Amino acid sequence: MVALMASGFATAKQPEWISLFDGKSLKGWTPKVRGYPLGENFANTFRVQDGAIIVRYDKYGGKFSERFGHLFYKTPYSSYSFEMEYRFVDKQLPDGPGWAYRNSGVMLFGQAPETMALDQDFPVSAEVQILGLADTDTGERTTANLCTPGTNVVMDGKLVTQHCINSKSKTFKGDQWVKLRVDVSENLVVRHFINDEEVMNYSEVQYDPRDASTKDLIKSQDLKINGGTISLQSESHPVEFRNIRLKPTR
Repeated sequence: MVALMASGFATAKQPEWISLFDGKSLKGWTPKVRGYPLGENFANTFRVQDGAIIVRYDKYGGKFSERFGHLFYKTPYSSYSFEMEYRFVDKQLPDGPGWAYRNSGVMLFGQAPETMALDQDFPVSAEVQILGLADTDTGERTTANLCTPGTNVVMDGKLVTQHCINSKSKTFKGDQWVKLRVDVSENLVVRHFINDEEVMNYSEVQYDPRDASTKDLIKSQDLKINGGTISLQSESHPVEFRNIRLKPTR
């Protein structure tokens, strides 16, 4: 009996990784581009090539015109590990914001895309901001930073209302693939990893009541966000994503 019980515990089923991207299509993903209805993939912004979701602007007529976009996965999650690889390629559209150079992101704790206004730039969310530099650029630029459109977080026991906070990552140049992982625990602690090295952590993602985009999302005095959508960002610089997967932990 003891041996059987021990064996049973040893073989208990553990959470498994779920592939969010089949490598061939955008099945399970829905685009929302600023100024266009949910589901309209304006100018084929999001497409699949060589086993990756790629973001391109070759059909934008040479101008970005603040048409920020997000590609939403169909299922919201609350406690999980999320993992993918990303890289920046080619050149930014000339009228893209300076801060958007080799800049994209993964939006977590996000609002449902159908609740976004037609001209809303970014979903209310916690953004894992990914950044890079070209081989010829100088200086340092961290990645897996945190930006907070419509949200605040707690760091070191204090509420942080600063919009963007840098991680402690290394700088990544050129078109190399970089591995990102984000762990979201049941007690709302969030950890960012780059190439398996932890570079940032925080907790208690919550609505910012000062932000106009949150007014219809706040349902009670408790501002904490317990989960939400996951989306990939389009911000005027071509970027690619692959090996996108998630392991639910609850």
